[in-house]
Amino acid sequence: MVFYIVFHIYLTVAYLYVLWRFVLPLPVSRGWRALLALLLLAVSKYHLILIAVYGTMFSPEMPRVAVLLAGWLFCAFVLILVFTLLTDLACGVLALWRRVAIKRVFGWRLRSAIAMAALLLSAVGVYQAAQLPEVRRIDVTIEHLPRSLDGLRVVQLTDLHISRLFQKEWVEGVVSRTNALNADVILISGDLIDGTVEARKDDVAPLGKLAAPLGVIAIPGNHEYYFDADRWIPEFQRLGMRVLVNEHVILQKGADQLVVAGVTDEAAPAFGHEGPNLLRALAGAPLNAPVILLKHRPSGAPDSAAAGVGLQLSGHTHGGMIKGLDLVVRSANQGFVSGSYDIGNMRLYVSNGTGLWNGFPIRLGVPAEITEITLRSGPAL
Repeated sequence: MVFYIVFHIYLTVAYLYVLWRFVLPLPVSRGWRALLALLLLAVSKYHLILIAVYGTMFSPEMPRVAVLLAGWLFCAFVLILVFTLLTDLACGVLALWRRVAIKRVFGWRLRSAIAMAALLLSAVGVYQAAQLPEVRRIDVTIEHLPRSLDGLRVVQLTDLHISRLFQKEWVEGVVSRTNALNADVILISGDLIDGTVEARKDDVAPLGKLAAPLGVIAIPGNHEYYFDADRWIPEFQRLGMRVLVNEHVILQKGADQLVVAGVTDEAAPAFGHEGPNLLRALAGAPLNAPVILLKHRPSGAPDSAAAGVGLQLSGHTHGGMIKGLDLVVRSANQGFVSGSYDIGNMRLYVSNGTGLWNGFPIRLGVPAEITEITLRSGPAL
């Protein structure tokens, strides 16, 4: 509830700022300004409208074209906000430096350019967000990884957010690209879905075709808890996944072992579930075996490193979605937003996400990914 309140307060402030600095100064009739103000109000309150109509802002059960259109308009509103704020800051500096009146710089021509740029960039970003992700390949060195496991290939999927935006055909494409990599194991670090089991059952069905010699292992993310994890976890298990809930599994290759542990999400306690518990997840694990941890959010990575984890795979941030916006997303995730981070002897990898939430469906300079990770043995980082 607190999240919803804060979220909509921020959007209200954003709307009032755009109204004050972008709409009201336009040299058009009062009627046109009122019409534009009402349109922007509706767009800025898109998620509140979804709650009123569908009971949730996370999975509106409306046609895909409507999701794309609404996403385009909302993302354009956000870009207008950002461009207006940056223009005001630049004009403020210019006014202090050259004594130039802000009104002379930030006129209707610049406002028109901002609107056109926002609409165009939003269209490009939404288009890019809706495409199949490309494969991103990285090598990760893990301390004390047995030589027999050197070269073991892991595919990480995360934040698929299967929904009315990412439907069955898209999921089939992701599964096809993933299986074509012939990885040893497939690891999914949460937020597979948006919606109930009844609404998404057909769309998630292709996940049952994911295949790897050492299995398909997943954890719940915050969105699984939003839509009843007690029902989704058995559904994922029915599709052939091993779902880790503050527990681990031991992968055997010859005489050597690799521990894959998984923890729940920080949202879990709000829905009556146990929160992330790394000690419980590692209880009984072989002491000398290297550990890969699946944790949906990258926050808490220093604690994972202190517990002896060799590699933590996370998502949640979607990489920031827009180049530059990662500065904001980073501050909410302990500085971790995209790519590799060395923390003591542990490597943290934060994926940009295989998909993303349909409520802000944009990618500009931050591509989605299917991550192929080749493990390498070596000394401490």
